[in-house]
Amino acid sequence: SSVFYTGFDSDNSSGDFSEANHKVAEMLDLDPHQSNRTGKHNGETEIQENGIKRHRTSLPAPMFSRSDFSVWSILKKCIGLELSKITMPIVFNEPLSFLQRITEYMEHIYLINKACSHADPLERMQAVAAFAVSAVASQWERTGKPFNPLLGETYELTREDLGFRFISEQVSHHPPISAFYSEGLNKDFIFHGSIYPKLKFWGKSIEAEPRGTITLELLKHNEAYTWTNPTCCVHNVIIGKLWLEQYGTVEIVNHSTGDKCVLNFKPCGLFGKELHRVEGYIQDKNRKKLCVIYGKWTECLWCTDPTTYETYKKNEKRGGEQKKSKPSEDVIKSENDEADDMPEVQDTVQFIPGSKLLWRINCRPPNSSQMYNFTSFAVSLNELEKGMEAILAPTDCRLRPDIRNMENGNMDVASKEKERLEEKQRAARKERARDEVEWHTRWFHQGTNPYTGTSDWLYSGGYFDRNFSDCPDIY
Repeated sequence: SSVFYTGFDSDNSSGDFSEANHKVAEMLDLDPHQSNRTGKHNGETEIQENGIKRHRTSLPAPMFSRSDFSVWSILKKCIGLELSKITMPIVFNEPLSFLQRITEYMEHIYLINKACSHADPLERMQAVAAFAVSAVASQWERTGKPFNPLLGETYELTREDLGFRFISEQVSHHPPISAFYSEGLNKDFIFHGSIYPKLKFWGKSIEAEPRGTITLELLKHNEAYTWTNPTCCVHNVIIGKLWLEQYGTVEIVNHSTGDKCVLNFKPCGLFGKELHRVEGYIQDKNRKKLCVIYGKWTECLWCTDPTTYETYKKNEKRGGEQKKSKPSEDVIKSENDEADDMPEVQDTVQFIPGSKLLWRINCRPPNSSQMYNFTSFAVSLNELEKGMEAILAPTDCRLRPDIRNMENGNMDVASKEKERLEEKQRAARKERARDEVEWHTRWFHQGTNPYTGTSDWLYSGGYFDRNFSDCPDIY
């Protein structure tokens, strides 16, 4: 495997740190080149004056360049196939498990808190819609693939500063299904669901259709909302700069009032005019439009009343054409260029006077591009704090040796560990088949979503009692 990692010195686990990384390290008073190899980089979690834990602000080692690797050599065998059955080299990964990636839904949890605090159901729906869009925002520019969770793998996260705890489990391997459950620490909400991403390779792009229902219950208001995420597509997987788009219609239903929010994630289009755009509306049970929502999932979301929106759109059609700024050079492309080659364009949302801001994306850390384009929240997810090993379930992804080694910059070891874990999983599956033993999930069970009536994975409870005696040995 070392031939594959051309130009990567596997003995140097810290690599070339960016200036930003050095600055962060100085602020935290730690030497970036001491990424101590137990994986407990900056394991002494600092406590700020207000008693809140300070989470780490950078990864132990920067990411390496992917430019030396041809994805095509692997993917040309896979056109039209189900990608979950194909083993991709570790170089295309990011050092997080898919279970940790799901936890990133919680980055903008303040929107759930906002929804809980509103007395007006329309304002609650606006906050929930903003939360649904914010949940996919962390994917912007994240072109690394998370590690496929092993069957029985788990991830837990308790953030007292943000007021929630979260648990997820890989409940099925073929097809891959991840189930999650989160609750407010002051019993104000429950957020749960299961995700079954259907991956397809289309020659120049990889498409992930996220099947599975997401449910948010606001306990004080006795309300439940359900929706499904949009389709995500990574373009230019063979040549050119990788870029990502989300498209499709997301319908959020309030099962108590009958209100519905329909959000249209627009595909990029020929000239990239629609890139990252989200447009939609909230309607009541009699299909009366209550408000219009518009913005970009990479930037911000606004809402305004339907009349203002229609008037603005009419004026724009009538006289707005000359007022519009000229499109950036990236967008001016020849007609016959395929949209697949479309680069990311960072123009901002056209603001309609009188609109209310629902959500704005968080700033990424200054060294984000050396850290797989992680957000500050994502950077902290795989941190193994002092004393954590004693209380975590043995199946927690923080204990996965391939992800830990990749995070520390030991790519060769990470690659060998990934192969070993996959082999171990295959052997265990064969043994179960031979002994005719069925796999039992530990924290979730298959059932019916009480609001949609569709098949779902529901939390069985008990994880936080910390009885881990019968957890499987997967690492």
